[in-house]
Amino acid sequence: MARALYPGTFDPIHNGHIDIAVRASVLFDEVIVAVYDAPPKKLLFDTADRCDLARAAFEHVPNIQVVTYEGLTVECARELKADVIVRGLRNVADFEYEQQIGWANSELAPGIELCCLFCSSEYAYLSATILKEVANLGGECGAWAPAYVLDALGRKLERPIRNNAPKLYLRHEDKLVHRD
Repeated sequence: MARALYPGTFDPIHNGHIDIAVRASVLFDEVIVAVYDAPPKKLLFDTADRCDLARAAFEHVPNIQVVTYEGLTVECARELKADVIVRGLRNVADFEYEQQIGWANSELAPGIELCCLFCSSEYAYLSATILKEVANLGGECGAWAPAYVLDALGRKLERPIRNNAPKLYLRHEDKLVHRD
């Protein structure tokens, strides 16, 4: 049984993250979305909120679970008996960063593979930072995250978030699954 770890801060989770995890869930028997508990950067959402939003994102995908972790990602992968670490790639800069981290991780944990998935083209520009900035400045960002994430973001930013996007569907095991 192949178990994959998909780590990140997910501050907040957005459609690019969701796309990578759902696609990984088709490739692997189990995907563990690992929310980093103590990153060395300032976050908008606390760990519990980031986990709750991630759990809501994947409640329709039975082979995805959400956990938190601290410390090295490869140590988390070892503890959870993951065979693979999944990462999403948007551009060349992501590739170079992930390649360097992947090489270091292979030295630390030679038995754990790296699987990089290219993001879907509609999310190639998307990051949590861009989502938060556009939302904070009043821009339309409804196509970038589920409505419940945008609602949570609006509460954190203390402003309404523009969401005029149609409901989206994600493919999981050859079925269209409503995501909202």
